[in-house]
Amino acid sequence: MSIPPPFQHLVDDAAIFPPGLAPLPDAMAAHVAHRRAAHADLVGPFLADAARLDALIALAPEGLEVGVVVPSPDVVADVVDRVATAGLVLVGLEVKLGGTPPAAEQVGEVAAVAPDGVATYVEVPRPTAPDWPGVLDAVFAHGLRLKFRTGGTEASAFPSEDEVASWIEAAVAQAVPFKCTAGLHHAVRHIGHDTGFEHHGYLNILLATARATGGADHAAVVASLAERNTAALTDAVRDIPDLERAREAFMSYGSCSIVEPYDDLAALGLLTAPTR
Repeated sequence: MSIPPPFQHLVDDAAIFPPGLAPLPDAMAAHVAHRRAAHADLVGPFLADAARLDALIALAPEGLEVGVVVPSPDVVADVVDRVATAGLVLVGLEVKLGGTPPAAEQVGEVAAVAPDGVATYVEVPRPTAPDWPGVLDAVFAHGLRLKFRTGGTEASAFPSEDEVASWIEAAVAQAVPFKCTAGLHHAVRHIGHDTGFEHHGYLNILLATARATGGADHAAVVASLAERNTAALTDAVRDIPDLERAREAFMSYGSCSIVEPYDDLAALGLLTAPTR
């Protein structure tokens, strides 16, 4: 089965992060296999954190496309230099903001050292934080991207449908691309069988983004994120005339599983048969 354009490079390989926590050698071997598999076009770069960058450099084949998760803006320049000298291809930076100076100023610090051509995301305060509007303006002004955390290892890490809708609408209104991280292994909103947490679905995120880009009101965007009926959600996604436009906003999401998102797309009939 081939991967249709609206789903190409949707899933960044975050296998070494929670909850998967795959050992780095195992995750690297699996990523190389994914890159050679029939579902290769679904897969984005291999993601690693800055703390394990030396181990990544020792294991990774030359020319591997990587994204690095960076704990603070002051580490960015060092990460860029180390990857550049290691024979890897840096395609993404994901920088967490926090502490001092104010988050909007930190965006400027990141932009000053991020290389041209590298997709640079900043993980911003949740939209309920007082400095969210200023951060959003700074991200837009510097031509960076947003990273939204949609889950984690505690129930409190999962934002509500209303909160995620506000994120998406703000990003779309400013024409700022975004990615998501955590909690999006499956296509449809559900309760995790092993945690009992409410998980967002990646198809819900895609549909909500498509509706936001099409000018839908807040209630419709929230409803897209809340949809649990698999058939209804799948039909709604199929009915969107230009899903690729939504992907210009919703760039990708990090997942510790590649197989689960692929299997969901196949089960929902959203993959196309290869041309003979």
